[in-house]
Amino acid sequence: MEKVKNIVIGFGKGGKTLAKTLASKGEEVLVVEQSDQMYGGTCINIGCLPSKRLIIEAEKKADFSQAVVGKNEMTAFLRDKNYHMLADEPTVRVLNGTAKFDSDHVISVTTPDNKTLEFEGERIFINTGAKPVMLPIKGLAESKYLLDSTQAMDLAELPKELVIIGAGYIGLEFASMFANYGAKVTVLDASDKFIPREDDDISQLVFKDLTELGVDFKLGVKIKEVRDLDDSVAVVYEKDGDEHTVTADKVLAATGRKPRTDELGLENTAIKVDDRGAVVVDDQLHTSVPGVWAIGDVKGGLQFTYISLDDFRIIKDELFGAGKRRISDRKNVPYSVFIEPPLSKVGLNEKEAKAAGVEYKLFKLPVAAIPKARVLKDTRGLFKVLVDPETGLVLGATIYAKESHELINLLSLAINAKLPYTMLRDQIYTHPTMSEALNDVLK
Repeated sequence: MEKVKNIVIGFGKGGKTLAKTLASKGEEVLVVEQSDQMYGGTCINIGCLPSKRLIIEAEKKADFSQAVVGKNEMTAFLRDKNYHMLADEPTVRVLNGTAKFDSDHVISVTTPDNKTLEFEGERIFINTGAKPVMLPIKGLAESKYLLDSTQAMDLAELPKELVIIGAGYIGLEFASMFANYGAKVTVLDASDKFIPREDDDISQLVFKDLTELGVDFKLGVKIKEVRDLDDSVAVVYEKDGDEHTVTADKVLAATGRKPRTDELGLENTAIKVDDRGAVVVDDQLHTSVPGVWAIGDVKGGLQFTYISLDDFRIIKDELFGAGKRRISDRKNVPYSVFIEPPLSKVGLNEKEAKAAGVEYKLFKLPVAAIPKARVLKDTRGLFKVLVDPETGLVLGATIYAKESHELINLLSLAINAKLPYTMLRDQIYTHPTMSEALNDVLK
């Protein structure tokens, strides 16, 4: 058995950044990654970056097959860059293999050539991410036409017809993307409410725009069976007591992701997990075993790469700083859904403010009133900003518009810095931009 000061299990955003920081302090680090195709983590290989690359290419009406080739070139470049970022450090060892806990601070790593190596870590950081959830639908898991989100981005050819199971945010991004490439997309979802977390006026606009793009939504359905045919797949579903069938070239399961812990051997340790398999952590990411932390999606909660990066900051502050950073400090986390146009939100929307009994003043402006939207030839969407009527502080914002994924960070900064809305209203912005719309939204 080899003793190592720091072991990072998984090459994701938080783990790799932590490993680099530890190496910069001269500390020994072992980084274990199951696949050499995942150096750098989910975001750069099978998540944020490749999906957004394909989404942008779709909006340009590019050829799907060529877009996939370009996406693969990008991920290969980033994967190599990330590998060398760590492997070239003199105190870092990157080991390709599957890690499993033998006890609280001992792991065994099975390498691709079936060798087993054993390591004892003074500190261990679990950074294994999440994996797709597969619903127990008859015939789904066995279907040769089944895709998960990773496989959908690696298709050699565009499917002419695609069924997507799940109308959550990931499902909507793929629906928008594939429809833009020219596929006929049908989305099935058990809920009869469309993106219910959002305000109704926003949900209605998104539904209208995606429907006009060609996406066919079947909401409030119960999927009975997925059945392979000779050269296509049939999805049988029930709605209002009647049975229907939709056929397609492929079926994409977009029904969420769950923490990747079932192969870690945590049953051999005192590390606690919750009902969904997420590693239980305290406010500083400590597990129930001293000297073992969990970073990113594996601990449950919001599954964003920027949350994993902030997890790194919490651990870095504990190890080398004042030790004051906490998960609970993250009260206003922005998010964006990369449909066309993008939908972005931070803080409270009207629905949440009313449910919490929070008084608010609403500022609202259709995107059609924004000059830059005319320049961009896309006047779809809506700006909504909620403000505290007494203090003038921004409570939250929802922006459904071109470039909202950039704009929302400005609103997030205003909330966290406790800036009055008048500062955003009276700010001098460059022209023509979408951000200058805040002059008009808030006046």
